[in-house]
Amino acid sequence: MFSPEFYAASAAAGALSCGLTHTAITPLDVIKCNMQIDPAKYKNTMSGFKIVLKEQGLRGFFRGWAPTLLGYSAQGSCKFGFYDFFKKYYSDIAGPEYASKYKTLIYLAGSASAEVIADVALCPMEAVKVRIQTQPGFARGLMDGLPKIVQSEGIKGLYKGLGPLWGRQIPYNMMKFASFENIVELMYKDIIQKPKDQCSKPFQLAVSFGGGYIAGVLCAVISHPADNLVSFLNNSKGATVGDAVKKLGLRGLLTRGLPLRIAMVGTLTGAQWGIYDSFKVFVGLPTTGGVAHEAASVDPNLLVH
Repeated sequence: MFSPEFYAASAAAGALSCGLTHTAITPLDVIKCNMQIDPAKYKNTMSGFKIVLKEQGLRGFFRGWAPTLLGYSAQGSCKFGFYDFFKKYYSDIAGPEYASKYKTLIYLAGSASAEVIADVALCPMEAVKVRIQTQPGFARGLMDGLPKIVQSEGIKGLYKGLGPLWGRQIPYNMMKFASFENIVELMYKDIIQKPKDQCSKPFQLAVSFGGGYIAGVLCAVISHPADNLVSFLNNSKGATVGDAVKKLGLRGLLTRGLPLRIAMVGTLTGAQWGIYDSFKVFVGLPTTGGVAHEAASVDPNLLVH
């Protein structure tokens, strides 16, 4: 626990969990982004599927899969690896008593710190992905899309969405990790009423998926306005946040594409925690969350896991 190998395992598990899940839902992401960019044409999910199928064929549903895989693998590696690092780091600073008393604050601080780094890794691929998915003819894929943005806008063109990306992902990640940790703890304490170490590994992984799904729904709601901003800015050269707010309106920022995103992010987040903890179990590490307070009071290191 907390050795370099431990953090490497967390990073590898995070890369698998985020890269695979985001790539798997590329068709939903294509529809969501187009609904956000052109609501007059893509009025709802069903019409979006019909339009993409008619105009681009089946291949249209998988546009942007390569930057999605690379970008979210890099983001997941940093997100989960640095979360475990910062969670331990902040717990050590606080000391055993305060780390237990203010554990949710430590979850929030650790996840926010990790996401700042993770989004720097994600941002260039996110910029390419949105252009490919919402501008047919812009590029065939990553190999020609990335240099096209750099040639027309420079390196800064790959990072112009970083501010809104932080605005979307930092609250999202804080909600994702803090709510998951607390939901899993409550599930073992109040619903299952059995310490985690007395449950089988498959059962623990089912709890991870269930807790992740609930956390994902909360994440989708809190981060959705910034998600609309990211899509708008990456699709419109020279556009500002003010332009997005003026065009989309407050209601549009809050609700456009939200039902689809709730379904998408809930499933996505549940699957991510399932894959992440499955990998940890595979390499001999415990699943995340749900450690009894009695155990934590004996060994302060267990406060962070």
